[in-house]
Amino acid sequence: MLTNERLFLLRNKMQSMGVDAYIIPSSDPHMSEYTAAHWKSREFISGFSGSAGTMVVLADEAGLWTDSRYYLQAEKELAESSITLYKASEPDTPDYADWIAQRLNPGSTLAFDGEIFPIEKARKLSKKYKHYGIAINPSLTLLDDIWEGRPPIPDNSIFVHDVQYAGVGRKEKIEEIRKKMRTQDASHYIITALDEIAWTLNLRGTDVSYNPVFHAYLVISLDGTYLFIDTYKITSAIGRELSQDDITVHLYADIFNWIEDMPPESGLMLDPSSTNAKIYSKIPHEVIKIEKPSIVGELKSIKNPTEQKGFKAAMLKDGIAMVKFLHWLQQNVTKGKVSEMSAAKQLKNLRAEDPNFIGESFNPISGFGANGAIVHYKASKETNVPLTPDNFYLIDSGGQYLEGTTDITRTLHLSTPTEKQKVDFTLVLKGNISLGSACFPKGTRGVHLDILARKPLWSRGLNYGHGTGHGVGCFLNVHEGPQSIRPRDNGVAFEKGMITSNEPGLYRTNEYGIRIENLLLTTDSHNTEFGDFLKFETLTLCPIDLKSIDSTLLNHEEKQWLNSYHKRVFEELSPLLSTELVEWLKEQTQAIK
Repeated sequence: MLTNERLFLLRNKMQSMGVDAYIIPSSDPHMSEYTAAHWKSREFISGFSGSAGTMVVLADEAGLWTDSRYYLQAEKELAESSITLYKASEPDTPDYADWIAQRLNPGSTLAFDGEIFPIEKARKLSKKYKHYGIAINPSLTLLDDIWEGRPPIPDNSIFVHDVQYAGVGRKEKIEEIRKKMRTQDASHYIITALDEIAWTLNLRGTDVSYNPVFHAYLVISLDGTYLFIDTYKITSAIGRELSQDDITVHLYADIFNWIEDMPPESGLMLDPSSTNAKIYSKIPHEVIKIEKPSIVGELKSIKNPTEQKGFKAAMLKDGIAMVKFLHWLQQNVTKGKVSEMSAAKQLKNLRAEDPNFIGESFNPISGFGANGAIVHYKASKETNVPLTPDNFYLIDSGGQYLEGTTDITRTLHLSTPTEKQKVDFTLVLKGNISLGSACFPKGTRGVHLDILARKPLWSRGLNYGHGTGHGVGCFLNVHEGPQSIRPRDNGVAFEKGMITSNEPGLYRTNEYGIRIENLLLTTDSHNTEFGDFLKFETLTLCPIDLKSIDSTLLNHEEKQWLNSYHKRVFEELSPLLSTELVEWLKEQTQAIK
C-alpha cells in the first residue's frame, strides 16, 4: 500500500471520528529511540524510516518534522508522497504545534495516542491549544484499523546479565533506588524506559533491534518490586531468581489497572519525559504525583569499576575487529568488489569472531563519497554504491559485547585526498582532540564543552548539525542520557564514571562526509584551591587516517596527543594481532612531525 493510499484511509477514519488533526510520533509506550516494528507507526504512514521525526495529518495536508541528521534521507523517502518535509533545525521552520494552531479553527479537535506520547509533550499541547479553543483527544489509536499485517509485540525470552559484567546485583540496585525515593518522600516509583528496567534488574532481551532490552514496566515501592511483563518471556530459572529477590511478576498490560488501584495518598514518583500520557491518566486523583528526572538514568550513567573495566575490554575487542577491517578494506577496494553494504557486513563478521559479541549496537552508517554526507545514511539495495579509490569512506558502527557497548566512527580516504579534503579532515580531527584532551571543573555541563569540538570549524565558517556527544550504555542502548554534549543545555553536569561519545563532523552535500568518533570516560584530573577538576580518558582503540591529515594545521600539543594516542593503540592491539597486521598497524600509527 502506497503512502498516499494510507493517508487517504487515515483521513477517512479521522473524518468519521470528528478529528481535524492527528499527531503520529516516532515513539513506543516507553519513549524508546529505537522501536520494535509493532510501534513504527510514523514510518508506516509516511514511508520515512529515520529514527526521529513527527508526522501531522490534517484533512488536506500533511507534514513531517525531522532534524538535520535526516534531511537528505527524508527528502528521498518522501519524494513520491504528498507529505511536506519540515526541517526542524532550521530557524524559519515552524514548530509542528504552531503549524497546527495556524491551521485549525476554534472548536476543532486534535488527537493522538496517549500511550506513545510522553506526559511532558501532552501537557504542553493541552496548555497551548486550550488558548486557541482547540479540543484534545489523547486516546485515539486511529491506525489500528488500516494497518493490515501490523507486526505483533515481540515475544522473545529474556536472559540474565551476569553480575560479573554488571558489577552490582539487582537487590543492591533496588535498595539504592529506594534511598533516592525516600529523599523525595516517594512511596512508589514507576520505571518505564526499557534500558532502565534492564539495568535495574540485570536482565537483557532481544525485543528491539540493536538494543538488548525487553518490553516491560517496573514499579518499585518501599516494600515491594513489581515487574509487568508477558510471562512467557521469563524462563523458570529467571522466575525463581526474581522471586528470591522479592520481585513479583504481573502481565505487561496490567500496568494500567495496577496504577488505577494504587493506595490513596501514595507518593508516586515518575519521569514526565519517559512516562506515557496514558499511564498518567490512570493515576488516581488522591495519589501524590512526584515528577522528577529519572533516578535510574542518573545511577546508570555513572559506570561502576566493573563496568568501566568491561568497557575497556570491549574497546580492545572492537579495536582488533576495526584493524582487521581497515586492513581488509585497503587490500580489497582496488579490486572493485567492495560496496557500502558488503563493507558493513564484513565488519560485522569480524566483530562476530569474538564469542562475547551479541550483535551490532546500531545499524551501521557505511557511506562512500556523497552518501557519507548524509549524517544518518542507511545503505540499501537502491542506494548501495561501490567503494572506489577516489573519495572519503565513512563508517560509523558499533558492537554489543557482554562486557560493554561500542560506538566508533572512522573516515578514511581510499586513495589520495585533495588539499581541501585534508583541511576539512584536519579541522574535524582538531575538534576531536580538543574535546578529548579537555580538563574542566566539576559541575561543567555538555553545553560548555561543545564549543571545544566546533571551534576549529567555526574559525573557517564551517559547522555540523548534530550533537557532539551522547552517553553510552553498558551492554545496553548505544545512546543514553542524561549527559550530552551539544549546543543546547540540558542542565546535566558531567560526573566521574560517565562514558560519552566525542564525534565532531563536517558534511559537504553531494561531495563527502567526515566524522571522527571516540568514546570518553570521565575521570578525576586534579584538585586545586579553585576546586575539583575532571578530564576525559579516550577508550577507543583504532588508528586515525594519517594520509588525510594536513600536519601544518596541527599545533605541537595536537601532534603530541595524536602521536601518544597512536602509540597506545599500537601497544595495546599489536600483541593480539598477526604478524602481517602488526606491520600494517605500525605503519598506520607512525608518529607525525
